Amino acid sequence: MASIVREVGETFLTLAKGFSVTFRTMFKKTTTENYPDVPPSVQPRYRGIHVLQRDENGFEKCVGCFLCAAACPANCIYIEAAENTDAQRISAGERYASVYNIDYSRCIFCGYCVEACPTDAITHGHSIELAPYDINALIYRKEQLLEPWPPRTPTP
Repeated sequence: MASIVREVGETFLTLAKGFSVTFRTMFKKTTTENYPDVPPSVQPRYRGIHVLQRDENGFEKCVGCFLCAAACPANCIYIEAAENTDAQRISAGERYASVYNIDYSRCIFCGYCVEACPTDAITHGHSIELAPYDINALIYRKEQLLEPWPPRTPTP
């Protein structure tokens, strides 16, 4: 009999704790985002669509080492490397990624590619717009991922 009373008491206590969260937030004012008129605010650690970075001279940082593709558990990164020439220099290293594709229909935004990159060429951006009508539009090519050059100056 005592164990049944104890279980009922613990159940009541658990329900009270759960409902306390509900009742605390029930009477607060709701927050409305005016998207797409106002861009949404995201936290600094948000993992959005990847960005291929450039160095201070405008060269691509990616040297085509394939470490990001090897670290990807979803196998969504495809790279083809090519050699730099003196006539046409794309990156500061000996090689560069001539093809760099990310399939966002498979990407799980784990961040392993960002951690694996020795040159910090790939980072997570803050873009959240990743909802096309066609699944083939989820394959982002190098031109879509590459940071624009010259860099955009923030408007005050």
